[in-house]
Amino acid sequence: MRKRSHRSRAVAAVTAAVVLGAAGCDASGGDGPGASGARRASPSASPTPVWDTSPASLAAVGDSITRGFDACSVLADCPEVSWATGGSGAVNSLAVRLLGARAATHSWNYAVSGARMADLPAQMARAAARGPALVTVMAGANDACRATAEAMTPVAGFRAGFEEALRTLRRTAPRAQVYVASVPNLKRLWSQGRTNVLGKQVWKLGICPSMLGDADALDPAADLRRETVRQRVEDYNTVLEEVCAKDARCRFDGGAVYEFRFGTDQLSHWDWFHPSTDGQARLAEIAYRRITARGT
Repeated sequence: MRKRSHRSRAVAAVTAAVVLGAAGCDASGGDGPGASGARRASPSASPTPVWDTSPASLAAVGDSITRGFDACSVLADCPEVSWATGGSGAVNSLAVRLLGARAATHSWNYAVSGARMADLPAQMARAAARGPALVTVMAGANDACRATAEAMTPVAGFRAGFEEALRTLRRTAPRAQVYVASVPNLKRLWSQGRTNVLGKQVWKLGICPSMLGDADALDPAADLRRETVRQRVEDYNTVLEEVCAKDARCRFDGGAVYEFRFGTDQLSHWDWFHPSTDGQARLAEIAYRRITARGT
C-alpha cells in the first residue's frame, strides 16, 4: 500500500509538471503567455529596427564622383550636382530626397577629388564629428585607375583602409548608418567612351591609364590589362560587401552601381569618365532605393 501511494504521488507530480509546462509557467512560478491566474505577461514591445529608412542628416565621403567633378565645367568640382548632397533640381540628390528643405543645413560633403581608400579614414573622422544619421561611401575607382595595372591598390590594402574607415566612424558615431556604393564598372566605361573620338583624345591626357590607355588597342596584352582592372574592381566590391556585412548599421548597394548600364549621356562630355549631371541623378536614384528599402 505504501509503494502504491508513492507511485501515485510520483505520477501526479509528473502530470502536474506537464500541465504547468504546457501552460507556460516558468520555474519560479511566473506567469507565461498561456497561464491562468490574475496576472498575464504584457506583450513585449516590437524591437526598434536597426535601419532607419528616413535618416535626419547625411554626410558624404569618397572621391571626385561625389564631388561632381567635371559635371559642370572642365577640371573643377561641382558639389551642387553631387548625387549625395547636391542642391541641383536636375539631380534631386539623395540629401534632397531624404531631407527636403533641410538638406542645405543637414548634409555635408567631405569627399575629395583624387581620393583613394587609404584617404577614407581621415574623411570619415571629419564626417563623424558632425554626428550624422547616415554616411554615404563611394570610393575605389582611383584605387583601380592607376598609371599601370600593376600599380593598383592591392586588395588587402583596400580592405584595411575600409575597415579602418568604419572603425574611425564607430569611435565617434556608433549609431550612424552607412550606405556603401559599389565601384563603377570601368571596363564598361571604356567600351562606351571609346566610341567618341573626342573622348579618346581626352583620355590620352592621362585619365585612368590602367583601363583607358591605348583605347583602340585590342591586342592580347591590352585585353589582359583591361581584364585585370575589371577583376580588381570586382574584388574591391567583394571587400566592400564583406566588410559592410559585419556592421549591423551598414548597407552595401548589392552591386547596383557596378551593374548599372550607363551610356554616354551619363558621362561628362568634358572627360568622358566622370558622371554627367544625368549620371549623378542616376546614382542618387540607386542610393535612394537602397536606403529606403524595408528590411535588409
